[in-house]
Amino acid sequence: MPASPSTARAINDRLALRLLQQEGPLTAGQLKQLTGLSRPTVADLVDRLTAAGLITVVGESGEQRRGPNARLYGIVADRAHLAALDVRTEGVFVLVSDLVGRVLAEASAPIGGSTGTGPAVEQAVAAVESAAKEAAAMGAPPREGVPAWGRLHTVGIGTPGLIDPATGDLRDSAGLPAWHRSLAAALQDRLPGARITVENETNLAALAEQREGAARDRDTFVLLWLGHGVGAAVVLDGTLRRGASGGTGEIGFLPVPGTGALPSATDCDGGFHSLAGAAAVVSLAAECGLPAPGPADGPGAAVAVRAALAQVSGEPVPATSSPAHRFLNTLADRIAVGAASVVAVLDPGCVVLGGEAGHAGGAVLAGLVEERLRRMSPLPTEVRASGLGGGAVLRGALLTARERAQDELFAPPGRQIRA
Repeated sequence: MPASPSTARAINDRLALRLLQQEGPLTAGQLKQLTGLSRPTVADLVDRLTAAGLITVVGESGEQRRGPNARLYGIVADRAHLAALDVRTEGVFVLVSDLVGRVLAEASAPIGGSTGTGPAVEQAVAAVESAAKEAAAMGAPPREGVPAWGRLHTVGIGTPGLIDPATGDLRDSAGLPAWHRSLAAALQDRLPGARITVENETNLAALAEQREGAARDRDTFVLLWLGHGVGAAVVLDGTLRRGASGGTGEIGFLPVPGTGALPSATDCDGGFHSLAGAAAVVSLAAECGLPAPGPADGPGAAVAVRAALAQVSGEPVPATSSPAHRFLNTLADRIAVGAASVVAVLDPGCVVLGGEAGHAGGAVLAGLVEERLRRMSPLPTEVRASGLGGGAVLRGALLTARERAQDELFAPPGRQIRA
């Protein structure tokens, strides 16, 4: 059945807004060309979206002839602000952007392991409020009675652990600080008008790599996260797969040879985590005779990988007695064990090495892992280094928050999604 006039208008409006979000400011003539709509239809939708406060004239095109079609229309980016959080075991990183993703403010809150749940949550929430207020100060003053963070529409949180697919809540995990599970509720209480969404950090990194990073040309791939811990995110036919309990990609628990033990339901020690997690990478560097890289966390593992690469100067990495060569070859052996297990089950055709260590390894480490996969598996698999590194989680959280906010703000009147 043909769409009703109101439904057709809503579809056209959403199409135009998505194009403005993806392409940036456009003229009415460009909107006509990209949408295939008639000139009167485009003129009507421009009038509607302008009256609704969703778009505005942001300049003029380079056309010689002045007139309505020379005006550049863009999304009213300051209509809503978005927050993205990367929650780690040792703290939280925050950024706030406008509706089109332009970063306005950043903040961080280091949280020690001995900090109690209440104080830890307070520090994390204070970091969000601080960044939101800084972002709000860059635009028009808030209305009287509205808090400085009043423009904050949606908050996207990336965190380690399992997300319950039915409720969207972070599940209990013995390996994570207790304050992680309390953070979303605390933010909802302190920011009552904001929409809060929580997602596994590796899943968010995969979304960011798919949209803006190493997997932009791939509908099916696996992101292997190599940071403080290890994990995997699975994208099949363009869709992120979470599994029945939200646990798809918990590769840290994968039993593998070379660990001398087996993981348990509450502890991934003895699993793939013990081969490729940050502590294992830092320890391997010391065993191979490389200088101490620093703390046994994601950035520390990245330092170890970069130091080894600097010693081999980007040349091919043969199996020699050089400490740097031994380190890189052994690390590639370890990563390939986990990657081969994923490839054997999913046949993704592409594995992206993400996280701080995967990004630091670049094309050299990716090439070493790909070479080993060719020997271990009959399934052709390309291995790529992350294009975004450790920042992929924040970027993915921001993209998720932006999509949720736009789904509501760009919806027809009376059909907005409610939190």
